[in-house]
This record gives sequence, C-alpha cells and structure tokens, in this order.
Amino acid sequence: MKYETIVGLEIHVELSTNSKMFCACPVPTLEDAPNTRTCPICLGLPGALPYPNQNAIEDCIKIGLALNCTPNAKSFFERKNYFYPDLAKGFQTSQYLHPFGEKGYLDIEVNGVTKRIGITRVHMEEDTGKLSHSNLNGEDVSLIDFNRSGVPLVEIVTEPDIRSGEEAKVFLTELQKIIRYLGVSDADMEKGHMRLEPNISLRPVGQKKLAKYKVEVKNINSFKFVDKAIQFEEKRHAELLDTGKIPVQETRGWNEFRNETVSQRSKEEAHDYRYFPEPDIPPIKFTDEQVETLKNQIPELPIQKTARFISDYSLNSDAAEILTRDKNLADYFEETVELGKKEDVQPKDIANEIINKKILPQNLSAQDLVTQVKAAKSIATLDPEELKMMIQEVLIENPQPVADYKAGKETVLMFLIGQTMKKLARKADMNQVKNAILEALK
Repeated sequence: MKYETIVGLEIHVELSTNSKMFCACPVPTLEDAPNTRTCPICLGLPGALPYPNQNAIEDCIKIGLALNCTPNAKSFFERKNYFYPDLAKGFQTSQYLHPFGEKGYLDIEVNGVTKRIGITRVHMEEDTGKLSHSNLNGEDVSLIDFNRSGVPLVEIVTEPDIRSGEEAKVFLTELQKIIRYLGVSDADMEKGHMRLEPNISLRPVGQKKLAKYKVEVKNINSFKFVDKAIQFEEKRHAELLDTGKIPVQETRGWNEFRNETVSQRSKEEAHDYRYFPEPDIPPIKFTDEQVETLKNQIPELPIQKTARFISDYSLNSDAAEILTRDKNLADYFEETVELGKKEDVQPKDIANEIINKKILPQNLSAQDLVTQVKAAKSIATLDPEELKMMIQEVLIENPQPVADYKAGKETVLMFLIGQTMKKLARKADMNQVKNAILEALK
C-alpha cells in the first residue's frame, strides 16, 4: 500500500440528566412538540444568565476517569463562536483549553493485537437546536426546533491513532460499553444520544508527520457507517493523491442510501472559533477529595470484568466478552453463578446456556436458569460399549437410511438418532449419541 490511513474521532454523548446544561428546562423527549422545552437561557435571549448543571459536570469527569484521563483541578467554560441557524446565541458554550479531563487512553484489541488509542480530551458543552427541511404551501423551508438546545453533551476527542475503519468500529464499541456501564447515558445512536465524527486523512507509508489536511464526516449514527465512511474516504483521497492533488480540507456528510460522503462546507480550524472564557460562568475547581469520590463511584468496567470472568470462572475470551457486553447480562450471569454454587452447577455450564440459548435476564429468573442448567446436566452419560451395541442394532434394522446417508443424504442422520434414543428408552446426551453414530457410519 502506498498510503497510511490516519483517523481521529470526535464522539458526542448526550447525558441522561433530568435538566439541561445551563438552565432548569427538562431534557426533552422525542414525543415533545417542537419548541415546548425552552426558556430564555436556552433560547439565548438578552440578559438570560446560565448556571451549570453539577450532575452533568460530574458525569463528564467520570467518563474522563474511565478513559484514564487526568482531571483539571481548575477548569472553565469558553465561548465557541460561529453562526448557524440552530445556534440561537451565535456561540456555543463549550470547553477547549482546560477541559474537565485530558491526556487519557483506551486500549482495544484488534485481530488479537492490543492497541492503545490516545484520548486528547473529554469536555463538556451544550447541544444545539435541530434543523429540519420541509415544504410548506409549496415553498421549501428550514424549520428549527430548539427543544434540544442546551442539552448536556460530552465530547470525547481521540488522538489520530486509528488506522482503519475496523479499528474505529472496535474503539467505538468499547467506548459505548463503558458509557453504558457508567450509567451516564444509554448511548442510543438511533435516538441521537451518541454521534460519531471521524477525521480522516492519508499520508505516504513511512511518513511520520500528519498530512496537511483532514476531512471530517459529521454526525454518523452507526459503527458500520463509520467503517464505510472511512473506507469511502480512503479510496477518494488515494485517487486524488495519485494525481498530485491534495484533498480539500472540508466537512462532509454521510449518505447511507448511496454509501458515500457528500461535501457540506469548508472545515474550520480551532482559531476560527475565537474561543474565549465564558464571562457569565466562573471557573470550576475540584479538590483531590472530590475527584477521589467520583472515582470511587465508577463501577468495574467491561475490560476489567472480562478479564475477571476469564480468571475467576475459567471462561474462554469469547464467552467472557459476550457476557460483559451488557452490564445487566453480566450481573445476571454472576447472580446465577452464586445461586448455582449451592447446587453444584458450574459457571461454564451457565455461560453456555445463556449464550447458546440467547437467554435474557427479563425472560428467565436466575433461580430458574440454575434449575434449567441442572436438569440439562442430569441427563445420563451413557456407557460407550452399551451405546455402541444399541447403534449397531439400529443400523442393521435400518439399511436404507444407512445407504442414503452414505450416498450423501445427511438429513437421515436425525432419523437414526431418533431410532437410537427410542431404543435407549431413557434420557441421554444427544451429542454423545450423534457422535457415536457418526463413528459407526465411518
């Protein structure tokens, strides 16, 4: 390959607070009528003064701590100045120089190799309103709903350490699990609670410096689409670079119906936003004790839980990973394991039952699952010699199915298993029976 892909990610996570970031308006739902969850503060009316949401700030710091970031003892909000119709104030209250967390990392595993992705910063900001395009009385119009304006939003910015769409997908999957384990957001992408923006460039293989450009693809709502967008941009950039052109630094959107990115506008640099400290909100200070308190509220995270499931319960890595994707499922597994100890039911058997039968906590109680696993294990293991004799009788009594199987008609195998089970006249391990019949048919 001539070029190396360089990707940094910006991820916006909407927090599950009761009220907005800088006012007392309740966080809107999808059912709310447009512009019914607003006040002078989130509408940016003159004289309206913001006041920060403490719970949102603490949730932001927790995300930073979970991503191994260093919290800033003294932090402040800044005005990010740009004009867009859904930004009522003409600026967004955000952070840049002194975010609530910075210089962290997240380790991911891709194709059996562990890779560290640097986290530049985790900062707090407010969401904007929402534009929708419609036709009223035969005229094309843009409508603005300010319900979402001011909703607490955490932005997570990575270093340009990602080298493929696959790596981006693995990183985002792990990040989503962490956010859900923390309980600060459901990170539901279909509802817009987690929005993904890759910044993509290509450089010649062996070059150490970053490229002189980057292209940002805005507001993607699927890990799969992030992967596809990166692959599309890789091909587009390579074709331009091959002709001696440098791709334009711009913001693009993802068209999921055509599987391609489309140009939206030229991309701004940080200095274009003219950041300066928010004069209406004083600096925010945190003591070591306050940070330690927040750190103690962080539960065991997916990576640590997966490692513990492997070591404590002798699970393989695939089973441990599946069981820890969702915190409720992981808790359900451990509750069942604890109950199973009294009835000599092994963790491996519980894990296999959950995974193979796709059991969910809401569908079967932990105690019922123990009973189910125990009943399955109570099926007798047959004496191999006795089973061999039974199978020989079945094969002699059914020459045509045997001939059909040997001619390639594998579906008759279930008939032979059924005949053997009937002859046994008691519960038996079907896998043991199946394997013994296959051996006899060789």
